[in-house]
Amino acid sequence: MLDAHQLNIFLIAAETLNFTQAAQILHMSQPSVSQHIKSLEQHFDMPLFERTGRQIHLSDAGEALVPLAREMVTQSVHIEEEMASLNGEVFGHLKVGCSTTPGKYVLPQLLARFHNQYPLVKVTCQVAPQAKSIEMLCDGLVHFALSSHSHGQSCANAKFRLFMKDPVVLIAPLDHPWAKQGSITPTELLDANFILREEESGTFATVRDALSTVNFSIRDLNTLLTLGNAEAISLAVQEGLGVGFVSNTVVAGMRQPDIAVIPVHGLNICRDIYIGRHVGRSTTVAQTAFWKMIKNLQPASISGPGSKALVFE
Repeated sequence: MLDAHQLNIFLIAAETLNFTQAAQILHMSQPSVSQHIKSLEQHFDMPLFERTGRQIHLSDAGEALVPLAREMVTQSVHIEEEMASLNGEVFGHLKVGCSTTPGKYVLPQLLARFHNQYPLVKVTCQVAPQAKSIEMLCDGLVHFALSSHSHGQSCANAKFRLFMKDPVVLIAPLDHPWAKQGSITPTELLDANFILREEESGTFATVRDALSTVNFSIRDLNTLLTLGNAEAISLAVQEGLGVGFVSNTVVAGMRQPDIAVIPVHGLNICRDIYIGRHVGRSTTVAQTAFWKMIKNLQPASISGPGSKALVFE
């Protein structure tokens, strides 16, 4: 008879395509993972992985097994949680994906609140590039995801709702001329060296769209550096390398913000943060409890200074 635990091991191995990495995620030894995979292959009498040197990839049989195994594992978890709920307990495993800034500044508060209410629920947070987080949500590898874009048109298995608004601000070194001026005009943006996020980031897209409202292109800015996270931009600005746009949540979370926030006349930049949930399968008790908590949050109860959380149905 098939074992849901063994199928879960297969799913993690199929996701990572690395038995050693799968073992680390599962807190098992690599030989144990290999033995479980071998047992499954013996059960089905066909290889689930094809091995080329040190690399592995799914065989045709393995590809076919993934959605079936995922359905069985999900149902097994659902049964466990439903039976536990009969005793008035909520437990299980909640998986949340998010992009960099929400993962560092928003999600910890959210998950801490949830853990305080439901300490028996294990929570895993997977911080990844935005596109990867959404891909994991659409594939059912995570149950919820935070993103700075609504992807409702690109994923039939997920639904998104506006969760909070996070201003994006222009920062400059304290000794920069703009810091003495107090504010600048959009035209003055062309006079500085900028440190920007990568084009795939939500911050980049937000700044690009805001600049277009004042008839500027982000390509018009003199980009000195492109960095992969807001903290690196903030540090580079503090070191005097240039100016940059970062989430206000990041600025508010800095212990010693040796930077100046520069208002730009007529330019209001605010990033919408959405929360998405996977709707392709029945929800577990833990997922239902998490979503209920999200809906019951009060404005600004999980956001930093300058940000605004939203209540929705």
